[in-house]
Amino acid sequence: MGNAVRASRGTISRNIAGASLGALAIGLLMPAVAPAAELKPTEPAAVPAPAQPVVTQDAAAQEAPTTDEQDIVVTGFRRSLEQALTLKRDSVSAVDAIVAEDIAKFPDQNLAESLQRIPGITIQRDGGEGRAITVRGLGAQFTRVRVNGMETVATSTDGASANRDRAFDFNVFASELFSSLVVHKTAEASLDEGSLGAVVDLNTGNPLAGKAGFTGALSAQASYNDLSNNVGPRFAGLLSWRNDAGTFGASVSAAYSKINTLELGNNSVRWAQARFDSVDGTPCFFNTDAGGLPTTPKTNTGGTYFQNAACDKAALAFHPRIPRYGVVDHRRERLGITASIQFAPTDSTKISIDGLYSRFKEEREEKWAEVLLRSNERSINVLNPVYDGNNNMIAATLDDAWVRTEHYLRKSQTEFYQLGGTWDQDVTDTFRFTLLGGFSKSSADIPVETTFVYDDRDAAGYKYDYRNMASPVLTFGTSVTDPANFQLAEIRDRPSNTTNKFRTAQLRTEWDVVDGFKLKVGAVYRRFSFNTAGFLRDTAVCGNGGTDLVLGTLTCSSNTLFGPTAIYGFQATSALSDTVHLGDAGQPSGTTTQWLVPNIDAAAALTKLYSRTPLVDAGNTRSVTETVKGGYFQVDVKGDLFGLRYAANAGVRYAHTDQSSAGLNSGTNVSVTRDYDDWLPSLNVALFPTESIVLRGAISRVITRPTLGNLTPGGSVDGFNYRITFGNPQLNPFRATAYDLALEWYFAPQSIASVAVFKKAVESFPVAQTFSGTFASTGLPKSVLPTSSPAYINFDPNQIYTITGNVNGTGASLKGIELSIQAPFKFLPGFLSNFGGIANATFIDSTATYTVAGPTTVVKTSTGAFGPNVAATRTSTLFGLSKTAINGTLYYEDKKFSARGSISYRGPYVDQNSGTGNVFEGYNSTINVDASVRYRFTEWLEVSVEGVNLTDEYRYRYTDLDANRNYENNHFGRTILVGARVKM
Repeated sequence: MGNAVRASRGTISRNIAGASLGALAIGLLMPAVAPAAELKPTEPAAVPAPAQPVVTQDAAAQEAPTTDEQDIVVTGFRRSLEQALTLKRDSVSAVDAIVAEDIAKFPDQNLAESLQRIPGITIQRDGGEGRAITVRGLGAQFTRVRVNGMETVATSTDGASANRDRAFDFNVFASELFSSLVVHKTAEASLDEGSLGAVVDLNTGNPLAGKAGFTGALSAQASYNDLSNNVGPRFAGLLSWRNDAGTFGASVSAAYSKINTLELGNNSVRWAQARFDSVDGTPCFFNTDAGGLPTTPKTNTGGTYFQNAACDKAALAFHPRIPRYGVVDHRRERLGITASIQFAPTDSTKISIDGLYSRFKEEREEKWAEVLLRSNERSINVLNPVYDGNNNMIAATLDDAWVRTEHYLRKSQTEFYQLGGTWDQDVTDTFRFTLLGGFSKSSADIPVETTFVYDDRDAAGYKYDYRNMASPVLTFGTSVTDPANFQLAEIRDRPSNTTNKFRTAQLRTEWDVVDGFKLKVGAVYRRFSFNTAGFLRDTAVCGNGGTDLVLGTLTCSSNTLFGPTAIYGFQATSALSDTVHLGDAGQPSGTTTQWLVPNIDAAAALTKLYSRTPLVDAGNTRSVTETVKGGYFQVDVKGDLFGLRYAANAGVRYAHTDQSSAGLNSGTNVSVTRDYDDWLPSLNVALFPTESIVLRGAISRVITRPTLGNLTPGGSVDGFNYRITFGNPQLNPFRATAYDLALEWYFAPQSIASVAVFKKAVESFPVAQTFSGTFASTGLPKSVLPTSSPAYINFDPNQIYTITGNVNGTGASLKGIELSIQAPFKFLPGFLSNFGGIANATFIDSTATYTVAGPTTVVKTSTGAFGPNVAATRTSTLFGLSKTAINGTLYYEDKKFSARGSISYRGPYVDQNSGTGNVFEGYNSTINVDASVRYRFTEWLEVSVEGVNLTDEYRYRYTDLDANRNYENNHFGRTILVGARVKM
């Protein structure tokens, strides 16, 4: 009994602060090395146990061992399901969990992909892997993540951009390092604040819950991606030891993987409206006489626009800004190490020290062939344009087009480490406390983010055709494999670093006043610091004539000169170039599939790029520091009322936040401080009409602190799209009232049928206000513009920009329903009884109001800016919210063989505001299919084959909610893992 008591106490301190005590005890007693008896709470659970013990069995244990209680031991995947259901049933609040089948053996290769099996959770993928989660329609920034009980942020640079927000990047960690994931969907006073969506607990091992002596496991896999034809290693291992007395235990685990995957597809980089040089031979710009009347056509640059039907129709229609196909190579390496030491000298005392280290290295290499319509439409002649019903110039031939090829390389590394300790003490039989403290750091470093650009600025005969919006035909009329046609025109390097730090100290106390009545009081100190710094080595090789800006060896042409004699960069050569072969990107016949790009090493050596003095990237240099001091008071009750069993908790949490935000505004570092208070009451009630039915209800006040990028007092400028964005350090937190009601029926062992309805009334929802103004009106210096941007090269202080600033808005709402069913198919005959299934579906409705900049409706008849975009108020869903999500798993398990197949559907969703006149952008629906097969030769040896993304699903991103214009469409291939696992 003493060992179980010690294990239970460790659970309270490490895993799920804020869940009921019985649920806490079960929550960490998850590793499969724990004997079955130790899975039972050693003190009364918050939810009274059924009157009779639940007897479960599966095909791996058809014959029950003879024991005093006649329990049947459940093992394997079914055991993990049973443990998760036990935790869910025994908690007062709404909790879901995923539990490792065995030590160092998590059921998915990626933590985010595991979480998507839980009702109400969807994921966002980058580079073919799950990266961030959305819980009940609320995006990653609304979810708080704790590792071994302490809040933290893990920041990676995977995907198209770095995470510089509160979102947690799950791809930083190897899944084998964790024994359980626990998701708290409703708030308790004793649960850390900061989430409108959920609090997610990631739990590593618990050596005192294991067997006496040494226990270990080692797995090795080969991971193969069929798109990259690459094989990479994946290793994981765990070693744990506990003494016979159960007073001391230690464990260490490690995981390593390395794999290359390809991302192939197309990209438009949004669609835009603009005036062209001519349309089907009809000139659009003219020289004028003294009276302002048109005289002769003015080609390529300058002149005055004069309206006619052909030119106006082309100008007001949307065209792809940078239509292109490309190859994106992801090279990833992960290393993770955990260690735990636990000491329980008496039944009343337990001390734990836990450490976690993770290193995630990634190289992302992109090679594109494109036409740069963006900002260059003035020089382009349009032939044979085709228009569709959504106001798109969906196909055309272009002359005097800016043909461009790009070679991009980003090298990044994220290092995460955390060290924490807990002291659990039973002061008396009725009073106990837990003292928890520690720190974590996540540093995402990008030492290299380099782009080299080849240009051919007078190419003829380029054709694009987006009649199949997902898979356009893009054909170059001039050779893109001949270096004689290209000049090295731009060089870029944008190193950066983002570092997050947490320091945490918590005191939690519990007092069993009388049977069925418990008081919980606690205090918390938490300090979070966020710092990001960015730098630029960008430049166009040539300015507007004169000596080049890189080596000073070229005499550059004026920007008004077009044709083969124009000099705007260094002449390309075979030695300076690499040849790209597109491969299977879903391209139709007729698409150009081979082109040259600059060689990164050769171009860097020629231009001495890395010797250039970097400039500060003002928009990506900022910081936020938050210090939270607070506490909570909570009452837990349970008992019978008129024969109806119940359990409940009610309390209030107080949080005082001191905030300091800093950023660069007009080149000057600016810092703003503020503080605010929140009182967060909550109530959770569970009723038990029968031993197998639970009815839950909850209401609470919740907050999420503002998005970090919005808090900067500085500003950022997009010199390509002529957009300026300012922050607002005075933004209020997202505040909401959350309601939850659920009915759960545990109709058989390892089985549940449930329905939950929920609503969140978000009272303060920061929104962006957009208006038009000149660059001069912002007070920003020219130096904040990227030096390679058209706005810098052709600087005009009277240029009209779209200016966006965040303000405290009027709020938003969402409501939804979750349906879930899980059961083994014991009712089927013979071997069919070894099957089982899990299915859930979530349906959400949401309303939020945004200010957007829609399409322009006028064509200006001067050399001034085209536009302006028309501001409008639009109602949509909260960003990142899919109205429908469905997950299903079919599994089979007997004594030797097990198999699982999973399918996950996520409906379309709006991701963010868009630009260049498009209203919102987001993603279309996706379906992902995964499977695994395992065979156990002996108790200690198992082999496996697993498949991820078996249908090779394409990811389609759109710009403009109404027109569903192609932003990108790409795929990542199937990943097959073959391996073996040894357990001792």
